[in-house]
Amino acid sequence: MALTQPTGIPNLAHPTQPGTFFLLAGPCVVENETIVMQIAEHLRGIQDRLGIPVVLKASYKKANRSKASSFTGIGDEEALQILQHAGRAVGLPTVTDVHDPAEAYMAARFVDVLQIPAFLCRQTDLLLAAGSTGKCVNIKKGQFLSPGAMTHAIEKVRSTGNQHVMCTERGTTFGYQDLVVDFRGIPEMQSFGAPVVLDVTHSLQEPNQPHGVTGGKPHLIPTLAMAGIGAGVDGLFIETHPNPSEALSDGANMLALDLLEPLMERCLRLSQARHA
Repeated sequence: MALTQPTGIPNLAHPTQPGTFFLLAGPCVVENETIVMQIAEHLRGIQDRLGIPVVLKASYKKANRSKASSFTGIGDEEALQILQHAGRAVGLPTVTDVHDPAEAYMAARFVDVLQIPAFLCRQTDLLLAAGSTGKCVNIKKGQFLSPGAMTHAIEKVRSTGNQHVMCTERGTTFGYQDLVVDFRGIPEMQSFGAPVVLDVTHSLQEPNQPHGVTGGKPHLIPTLAMAGIGAGVDGLFIETHPNPSEALSDGANMLALDLLEPLMERCLRLSQARHA
């Protein structure tokens, strides 16, 4: 499945050779320049050693938090500048979330890919604004949507003349405090002509916890990542941090940075076997 894109982002192209995939990875949110640079350099090393195209991910602002007192960011432009600098310093494209049309136009000045959060995937004005920037747009499937409904979100972006769109599976609400991934949705969404990514870490969240901090099941990250590769996803999305227990957002379901490359090696072998 070809991932078309604006020129100038060669690392984002889906590999033409079968048996591999692309990776969107990074911290949940920009905490400071040191952590973002450490992760960016590590990710560049993975790309160079394994040949997996990598996109550096970080939110410049966390607009969707359980409690009003939760960390939301260090400041929009400061965080975007850090993300932009890290990506350019190591030679990786970048992706961040946007929450309203004005943010789409602002963030497009700094990053290569605009990501639509799952809860906002039906927001027409946001999708149109993101599409009109000409940037690649990654739409996360809402926890409340069927895979088939994503065709409408994709077409909203395409209606702007922007064909650079992909969608991301991140689990479906199961009861009040759990998510499940229906892997039947992967080929269904691929049939819309857009690459499909599996958001491994957010699919393992345990949202809406009584104490107001989202939980997670990080020990299942390898299981879900390998299952996604087996189902034929075009890319994986994994939030990672040098010390998840100290992360300021979503630490409960992030992968420790030193575990990322061994997991990608396993996923790459499985992808190659699948295409043998």
